[in-house]
Amino acid sequence: MIEVHELTKRYGRTTAVDRLSFTVRPGRVTGFLGPNGAGKSTTLRMLLGLDRPTGGRATVDGHDVGRLPRALRHVGALLDAGDVHGGRTARAHLTALAQSNALAPARVREVLAEVGLEAVADRRVGGFSLGMRQRLGIAGALLGDPPVLVFDEPVNGLDPEGVHWVRGLFRRLAAEGRTVFVSSHLMSEMQQTADDLVVIGRGRLVAAESLESFAARSAPSAVLVEAPDVETLAPLLAASGATAAPQGERRLLVTGLPAARIGELAAGHGLVLHQLATREASLEDAFMELTADRVEYLAGDPR
Repeated sequence: MIEVHELTKRYGRTTAVDRLSFTVRPGRVTGFLGPNGAGKSTTLRMLLGLDRPTGGRATVDGHDVGRLPRALRHVGALLDAGDVHGGRTARAHLTALAQSNALAPARVREVLAEVGLEAVADRRVGGFSLGMRQRLGIAGALLGDPPVLVFDEPVNGLDPEGVHWVRGLFRRLAAEGRTVFVSSHLMSEMQQTADDLVVIGRGRLVAAESLESFAARSAPSAVLVEAPDVETLAPLLAASGATAAPQGERRLLVTGLPAARIGELAAGHGLVLHQLATREASLEDAFMELTADRVEYLAGDPR
């Protein structure tokens, strides 16, 4: 479990993280979201003991990670896939990490196989693509078989097969009872992967809840209806408490009634429907609505 309590980080007069509190629970994939400049990376660095907080505390299973002698056994992390010596081979890099944490050499072979880098294990990392470096970083995070895993933008540079693999990996790790905390700016990826969300803006907490409840904060689900006689259908929908907005000559965007009820209403009056498609609440829509006043840098902003 990850626990963050009143965590604060100031750089001179700038407050990057402001009294931030949240909990990340085991057995779940938790997405960490926020606009650029929200303080996500600073929060992760403090959690992992790489930056000292100005105030508050961040712990992993009750421990300050910076004080753990063999931290990879407790928490695995990928913050920057490029933070590897380019002159080392993938195997040498992981072997050094294993030795510093008293891990068996066999574990290096296991994680290389798990991330699909066995065939290039003895190539220098400087010749790796970004996607290969991401896989190596994930291998390093898995090396100590830790109960808690932290990833910052882990799918950057991965091809579609790699993204699909990472998604499955995170779900499997959570199913094993581990705590999986993933920072990402890809809303579509989080919508397919995360169970819970922690959302921050300008260093402060915006939301900490399930993905479903967060997405439901956006505009309600709507149903796109296509019919040859919308002039007759629209008043019937309105009489049943729905709002029907025209979307061209033969289409209505309906809110206030589920698709099944719209279909029943049309059938009961002998009306033909050509399309009945539900548009679910969007994570991206909810994110944009709730963080609109917390964006540090806007397009066209001269700062």
